[in-house]
Amino acid sequence: MGDMTTTALLDEVRDSAAWVAALARSVEIRRERLPSYAAELTAMPRFEPTIDSRYHYLGQGDGTVAFILCLDAINFGSGWFRWLIERPGLGGYFTVAVSLKEWFEDNGSPTAGDLTAIDAERCARIFGQVEAPDQIGELMEHFAGAWHELGRFLLDRFEGDFVSLVAAAGGSAERLVAILREMSFFDDVAVYEDRPVPLFKRAQLAAVDLALAFSGEGPGRFDDLERLTIFADNQVPQVLRADGVLEYAPSLADRVARGEELARNSPEEVEIRACTVHAVELLKVELEKLGSPRAAWELDQLLWHRGLGLDAGTSPAHRTLTVFY
Repeated sequence: MGDMTTTALLDEVRDSAAWVAALARSVEIRRERLPSYAAELTAMPRFEPTIDSRYHYLGQGDGTVAFILCLDAINFGSGWFRWLIERPGLGGYFTVAVSLKEWFEDNGSPTAGDLTAIDAERCARIFGQVEAPDQIGELMEHFAGAWHELGRFLLDRFEGDFVSLVAAAGGSAERLVAILREMSFFDDVAVYEDRPVPLFKRAQLAAVDLALAFSGEGPGRFDDLERLTIFADNQVPQVLRADGVLEYAPSLADRVARGEELARNSPEEVEIRACTVHAVELLKVELEKLGSPRAAWELDQLLWHRGLGLDAGTSPAHRTLTVFY
């Protein structure tokens, strides 16, 4: 594989995912299921991705840009969410998002300097985790670290300006990914058989969140959103497995069912994420055959929201302690 230059960055994601899928021992893409699955998706009412103002700080111009970047900088921790104090009726992601929204509403947008000064204790207050179990303290340390890095990056490269970071991408989602991955918390590159497997889940999602928040205009205008892959986390593979597209080897299925943690960069964890990316690339081909083309990011939004209604008891998601999803 190449050196992941900006223009080929997302090709590297696709190629690496296909390579892992071809070698995978614990996860299989059931290719025979893809045509009927594509037909089922096509028969459903068209899903229109949106970003919900109940949970996100929208309509605030530059403040919304800051909110999206701050949110996606810490949009991880699913492996810790079993210990998170959740808002009534809300899961982990929405608990974090609405807490951040309220913090922005109460205090205005933080400066880049503010981000570099926030510690784990302050994060625990912002996100309502002061009384949380000790394990959440580790997550709050990671949140503080991610914000420190974002604040320093903004100060060093963009005179502390959130909007300038997005503008530097020049309307290219792929270039935005290349910029964000310069920060270690966004540099989502797994390792499989001693080779790098770039996935860039949150960096890619940041482009879509901006696009949805600004209706594709201004800081949300990206002319190459179709270049994005699906955003490999633990919820989308959960849905693909429930829908018969992914199949786990019995040993892996048993570990996931028991809630056993899969180590970051373990073969099984990388196979789940990479096979998810490749399965959706194959699904896109089937949808095109049916005259109903969908971009990977649109399919991600559809499948992720579909996952909100899954019974975790019958179709559990895998657990990994990682800062990448």
